[in-house]
Amino acid sequence: MRVPFASNSAVATAVVSGLADEGVVPIENSQEGSVNETLDLLIREVELCIRYELVLPIKNYLVSKKGASLEDVKVVYSHPQALAQCRSFLTKRFPDAELMASMSTAAAVEEMLTQGNGSAAIATRRAAELYGAQVLAENIEENPNNMTRFVVLALEDHTPTGEDKTSICFSFDSDGPGKLQSVLEEFAVRRINLAKIESRPTKEHLGRYIFLVDLDGHREDSKVKEALRDVEDQVSIFKIFGSYPRHRAAG
Repeated sequence: MRVPFASNSAVATAVVSGLADEGVVPIENSQEGSVNETLDLLIREVELCIRYELVLPIKNYLVSKKGASLEDVKVVYSHPQALAQCRSFLTKRFPDAELMASMSTAAAVEEMLTQGNGSAAIATRRAAELYGAQVLAENIEENPNNMTRFVVLALEDHTPTGEDKTSICFSFDSDGPGKLQSVLEEFAVRRINLAKIESRPTKEHLGRYIFLVDLDGHREDSKVKEALRDVEDQVSIFKIFGSYPRHRAAG
């Protein structure tokens, strides 16, 4: 049974508490980049693992209470990423509208429905159907190739499939020349491809960062296991988010 939650944090809490076996959250958008809330959840929640990933095309809809019209709209609710993905539409159609950030697109619909006819939300068609809202405009995203990568959170990751990806994070106890290079060389010398690398603030000290890496292969693969072992020896913080089947684009 699928159960909606108002935020990524609520999804994570449901998985950790056992209320849900798995939880689906966005982690990266092709237009707006990483979803920081999800990255921070993975860093902070010790129990959470990534079991799967999936990539879906994103279609955004402007929805409202039934009976409202485009001319009524004065306030638009949505998740910040959805607002950014629809920036051109909002600027052109509602230049004076107030934009209100919500915890998720589903939460935006809930918030909008508690307000008057001057409120609208950017969400999915499915959310509009679930909450009994009407669609005022469809496919309002700036880029028709808008895609979002989602991850499925669970208490255990996936067994090896031969077509896998592993996500990790690490940090250093102090700055120093060559430290990051030394870590990255552990993968390079073993011919392990790094699909993505980025950083997030530790939120403990200004100028200190946690590095997040997606790499090809499963944590149980011999070369990957060796590299991860040697990386862990060089860093002060180390966590494997999980190994899981790598998404393959159709065609």
